[in-house]
Amino acid sequence: MRITVLGCGGSAGVPMLGGPAGEGDWGVCDPDEPRNRRSRSSIVIEGDDGRRVLVDTAPEMREQLLRARIGRIDALFYTHAHADHVAGLDEVRSLNRILDRPIEAYAIQPVLEELAQRFEYAFRPWSPPGFYRPVIVPKSVAAGETVDIQGIHLSLFEQVHGRSLTLGFRSGGFGYSTDVVLLDDAALARLRGVDTWLVDCFQRRPHPAHADLELVRHWAARLGVRRTILTHMGTDMDWQWMQANLPEGFEPAFDGMVFTA
Repeated sequence: MRITVLGCGGSAGVPMLGGPAGEGDWGVCDPDEPRNRRSRSSIVIEGDDGRRVLVDTAPEMREQLLRARIGRIDALFYTHAHADHVAGLDEVRSLNRILDRPIEAYAIQPVLEELAQRFEYAFRPWSPPGFYRPVIVPKSVAAGETVDIQGIHLSLFEQVHGRSLTLGFRSGGFGYSTDVVLLDDAALARLRGVDTWLVDCFQRRPHPAHADLELVRHWAARLGVRRTILTHMGTDMDWQWMQANLPEGFEPAFDGMVFTA
């Protein structure tokens, strides 16, 4: 299985809007380090047969897919309905055109309902030929299930994200946990023994809705993770600082990162 990190930034990206003279607020991140520039979090999972699942449609989805040279997506999976994970949905019509069919989107029922309210036109039945709008076929899933999406098996678990919930998943030796601050026993059981874990780590100090570095270290040790890759990082997570200070077995993601799991 091949994983492409399209984006690994927090909800405001890095840099955030603002900064002196409007060139961006980088926090402690060095603007001269290209890997500190982060678009909003999203990944593509590609199975051994080449079929691909796009996890979340970030606001920069079009640019992310072009940069990664990924022209075809076979299905969508949504972790939750926050804007930084869904706002690129309009670009799905280009994916429809490539497939020449509607595209299935998997999420928990409340997320599908929220998307259908915000993007009502995308959930109308397709009237061929052509696509002047995105056309999505909703597929409801639930935490605790294992689902087959385009030949890729995802074992789903619930995550606490501040005052809301998100879906994490495991596929074989790979786990993905974006936007999480609390994992219950059921989630930890699904992740136990995972080899490679791409996990939310927004900043170094504690945060009410996102994992911090010490919390991720605790989880990874408890789960026995061999390779922990940090994502959904904000302006507190400088690339060079992480290279010098992350513990063994830990590394930061970067936009465009590709690895196998």
